[in-house]
Amino acid sequence: MTLMTGQKERFVKQLRKGGLVAYPTEAVFGLGCDPLNEGAVNKLLTLKERSWEKGLILIAANMKQLDLYVKRVPERITNKMLSSHDEAITWLLPAKESVPQWLKGASQSIAVRLVQHPLAKELCELAGSPLVSTSANKTGQAPLVSAEQVRVAFSAAGVFIIDGEVGSGKQTSQIIDPFSNKRFR
Repeated sequence: MTLMTGQKERFVKQLRKGGLVAYPTEAVFGLGCDPLNEGAVNKLLTLKERSWEKGLILIAANMKQLDLYVKRVPERITNKMLSSHDEAITWLLPAKESVPQWLKGASQSIAVRLVQHPLAKELCELAGSPLVSTSANKTGQAPLVSAEQVRVAFSAAGVFIIDGEVGSGKQTSQIIDPFSNKRFR
């Protein structure tokens, strides 16, 4: 599925004005925003009832979109990231010093995922940058898996919801430190 022209325009307008968006990902609906808009990130954290200290995940269409956020990593790490096409994996990578605290939380790392879902990937391409991507739910509740569930939970908050089907993933992405291979989720 790809977005219609009107949807593309609304999506970009929502991001640029600091709004929140919801979209299908590999296993659940994502709730996201422009990662460099502190007001948008704070809205997202408030809506989810989530502490800033946990940090946030960025999804990107390609490695180039992560250049602003991630320190240079060894080629073996890049190759590991590029070869993980069969499942959704979020990688903990060293953040550049310029990365805002509201993205990395209490850590010096940043969580990033090369998104596999075609519609979520298209959204990153339209944005021309990564997107903050958290599961669409309040903290402690089950992630939402349909546009209708997201409408019921978040439409009153002004979230722009993109219809589409989630991928065939059975769970939210794994979170892995590629240097130690330690798995956090």
